[in-house]
Amino acid sequence: MVKRRFPRPSEILPLIGFSLPSLKRTEIRLSKAADLQDIKRIARKRTPRAVFDYTDGAAGSESSLNRAREVFASVEFSPRVLRDVTEIDTSIDLLGKPNALPFAFAATGFTRMMNYQGEIAVANVAKKYGLAYALSTLGTTSPEDLANSVPGARLWFQFYMRRDTELNEQLVERVRKMGYETIILTVDTVVGGSRFRDVRNGLTIPPKLSGKTLLDMARHPHWWMNLLTTAPLEFASLKNSGGTVQELINKIFDPSITVKDIEWLRANWDGKILVKGVQSVEDAKMLTQSGIDGIILSTHGGRQLDKAPVPLELLPEVKKAVGKEMKVFLDGGVMSGSDVLAAIAFGADAVFIGRAYLYGIMAGGQKGVERVVEILKNEIETNMRLLGITSLAELTPERIRLR
Repeated sequence: MVKRRFPRPSEILPLIGFSLPSLKRTEIRLSKAADLQDIKRIARKRTPRAVFDYTDGAAGSESSLNRAREVFASVEFSPRVLRDVTEIDTSIDLLGKPNALPFAFAATGFTRMMNYQGEIAVANVAKKYGLAYALSTLGTTSPEDLANSVPGARLWFQFYMRRDTELNEQLVERVRKMGYETIILTVDTVVGGSRFRDVRNGLTIPPKLSGKTLLDMARHPHWWMNLLTTAPLEFASLKNSGGTVQELINKIFDPSITVKDIEWLRANWDGKILVKGVQSVEDAKMLTQSGIDGIILSTHGGRQLDKAPVPLELLPEVKKAVGKEMKVFLDGGVMSGSDVLAAIAFGADAVFIGRAYLYGIMAGGQKGVERVVEILKNEIETNMRLLGITSLAELTPERIRLR
């Protein structure tokens, strides 16, 4: 028979999980997030529906985004065992400089709409973790303010070709003066995609007060208080910004953009140039003769063409077609460290994340973005060890397949 006894206090105390209340509610909330899906759920609760849907949604049926995520879900790795993985190296060479992890922060528009801390918060996190960060032409912080607020950060600029050539020249010059390294020319926005969630939610930039938004204020008072007590929400690099996102794009972006515009940019910019929005092998091959430094396989996060191709599926063939001289990057649908590793294994030189860190900033401002990086970093390190590799150079196509 088992002999029973009264437990000693010293045996019970370590089992008690209760802790005293803390004023650091955001940090506690974020610390409980196990993955980016948890971060996304927090973001949904903390942000007005129209704002969350702007980030979370895509064009049309949203099949472009959903298919990208389905393909990442179909990835199967081929791990090796009995390897010494005590020390691993997660860094990459990103256009001639080290990047601490195999991903960088993509440019996103209207970031201060997601959280009042905006682009400066994201750049601070990028600097802290040794990552590159791209500011958008549709950013809510100017190139000058960002560079002055986060000195020492590795800053790139995502550039849209506008109808007004003089304004294009002025913006390129402003970016050059502030020390930005790379321009990312986005070419998949000759018109704005049909984003039905924005239409249904009546989203405008900046958000307008109505009966519907006043009701939403009662549900998200902190978000509205931060919006109304900080600088007006506007595009820092544009003069005219009223209406919906699609109306804005259709009004000011140049639908006649061709390879000749890349030649113009090359003549006016002496830094690195990437072209973002490539969605075919043919266009990738064409761009090898354009004098650029790399391409980004991207469907704009599924926010432009409905039923667009999946970048991860295009990647191996594109990589083969363009050769070793052209850098090939990828974005869209990335929601885990294993997604990042999958892209690297299929041949990407690096991965850009956008929605992922926007979920973070909606969930908790700069702390939320930091938590996103921590989660991805931990997943990358854990999966590298489980794959039996100590550097990303070992992550070759032979180590992966799509089921």
